Amino acid sequence: MSTSRIPGFHNLTREERLAKVADLAGLDAAQVAHLTAAAAHDGDLADHLSENVISVMAVPLGVATNLIVDGAEVLVPMASEESSVVAAVCNGARACREAGGIVTQADDPCMIAQVQVTGLDDLEAARAAVLAQKQAIAAECDGCDPMLVRLGGGFRDVEVRIAGPFLVVHLIVDVRDAMGANAVNTMAERLAPKIEGWTGGKVGLRILSNLADRRLVRARATWPADEIGAETVAGIIGAWEFAAHDPYRAATHNKGIMNGVAAVALATGNDTRALEAGAHAFAAKDGYGPLTRYWIEGADLVGEIEMPMPVGIVGGATRAHPTAQASLRIMGVETADRLARVMAAVGLVQNFSALRALATEGIQRGHMGLHARNVAIAAGASGDEIDRVAAEMIARGEIREDVARELLV
Repeated sequence: MSTSRIPGFHNLTREERLAKVADLAGLDAAQVAHLTAAAAHDGDLADHLSENVISVMAVPLGVATNLIVDGAEVLVPMASEESSVVAAVCNGARACREAGGIVTQADDPCMIAQVQVTGLDDLEAARAAVLAQKQAIAAECDGCDPMLVRLGGGFRDVEVRIAGPFLVVHLIVDVRDAMGANAVNTMAERLAPKIEGWTGGKVGLRILSNLADRRLVRARATWPADEIGAETVAGIIGAWEFAAHDPYRAATHNKGIMNGVAAVALATGNDTRALEAGAHAFAAKDGYGPLTRYWIEGADLVGEIEMPMPVGIVGGATRAHPTAQASLRIMGVETADRLARVMAAVGLVQNFSALRALATEGIQRGHMGLHARNVAIAAGASGDEIDRVAAEMIARGEIREDVARELLV
C-alpha cells in the first residue's frame, strides 16, 4: 500500500474506484471479478446510500416463523449472516405459541433532542428562564414540521437538566412513524439562538439522544413447563439471575437480544447502531444489567423485555431500499409502533432461546456447526459439499481449513 490519499476518489465511477483500490491493495483478478459481480444488481442504489462505494456486500435475508404478536400471526424478515439467530427466534416463538405468543405494550414514539448551553454563572436561573418559555418553544418546534403535527405528532414537553457545568435542554417530540433524528435535530438547531437569548449562555451541541427512554417497548411471553421442561425453566431462571448480578454476563446476555433486534432493523433499513447504543445505555442507567427478566408463575416460565425502540417506516434507507420495503410488507407492518412491538417480541424470544441453549446443551454446539460450514466454504466447498465437509470435521473434532481441504480431495 503506497498511500491511502486518493484525491477526487469520491468523484470516480464505482468501477474506477474499484480499479484504483485493486491496484493499491493488490487485489487479484478473481477478487475484482467477485466485487464487480456483487454490485451488478444493487450497485447504483448503493452509490446513493453510501460514499466511495466499490461493491455491495450481501447479507442473508431469512424469515423467522411461528411468531404470534398481540394475537396476530407474523412472519419476520431478519438480515443476519448467522443461521442460529433466525433459528433461535423460530424455536423460541414456537415454544410459546400454545400460551398465546407474545403480548406487547409501547410508549408513544417520542424522541429527545438535546441542546447544550455553556458559559452560565447561574444555572438554576437559566433553567427557570427556559422553562418559562414552554409555549414559545412548542410553537417554534411545531413550526419546523407542520406535516408532523397534522399526522398527530409534534412537540410534547421540555425538560431542563443541570449536567455538571452545563444546562441541557431536552425537547420531547412525538415523531410518529419516523425514527425522528432529522425532525428533532432541525428543532434543536432552530431553537438554539432563542435559548441563548433567554439564558445569556452559549449553545454548544444540539442533537438527538440515542438514549430514547421516552420510546420504550415491552413484550411478555409464557413458556409452559409442559412444553420446555421443569429443568429448563429452572436453568433459564438461573442463567438470568447470573446476568442480573454480573455486568460481564449481562453484556453478553444483552448482545444476544440485539442479535435478533438488529437483524430485523437491518432488514427494514433501520439504524442498527442507534438501537445498539440506546439499548446498552438504557441497560446501564442504574448499573448495567439485563434487558429481560424471568420468573415462574405456577410451574411455567414467564419472560419480559423492556427496551428503547427508536425505529421508523418512513425516511432514509427504509423508504429508499426495495428490500426494506419488501420486509415491511412481509411483516404486514404499516406503522412504526407495530414494527417496534414486533422487534421487541423478536428480542425476547431470541433471548429465551439463547438461555435455553445455555441451560441445557450449551451454546457451542450450534455455534460450532455454523463455524464448520464457514470453514468449509473458505476451503472451497460448494453446494452439498458444504454440509458434508462440515459434518465430517465436527465428527473428527477438527474444524480447520486444512482439514476441510483434505476432505474435499
